[in-house]
Amino acid sequence: MDLPQASQIYKPKIRLKMGSGYKFIDEVVHKNKLHTVCEEARCPNIYECWDRGTATLMILGDTCTRACGFCSVNTGRPTWNDPTEPTRTAMAVKKMKLRHVVITSVDRDDLKDDFGAEIWA
Repeated sequence: MDLPQASQIYKPKIRLKMGSGYKFIDEVVHKNKLHTVCEEARCPNIYECWDRGTATLMILGDTCTRACGFCSVNTGRPTWNDPTEPTRTAMAVKKMKLRHVVITSVDRDDLKDDFGAEIWA
């Protein structure tokens, strides 16, 4: 059986488009020191989604206490404790003029009350 040569193997070419929508979301997220699942989990659709004004914000830092095999989020002992994060998140959402918002978080097994106080601050 003959195997195909490396030059014969189909290699799709994907052009990453960093349009104005992507640049706007990127600026707002980084200026407000926020985290997104899009970046932390290395989502391949980040350019397309952000360009259309869609992003999933992630609260309570960028380090998870669990090590799920399917996830690319950093694992370790979190040190993130920022009481201004809820305000910064709300301000960013307002600036992005989003009609719908998805906010998720890393698992924080180190917090006593399942981080309820941090979310509802």
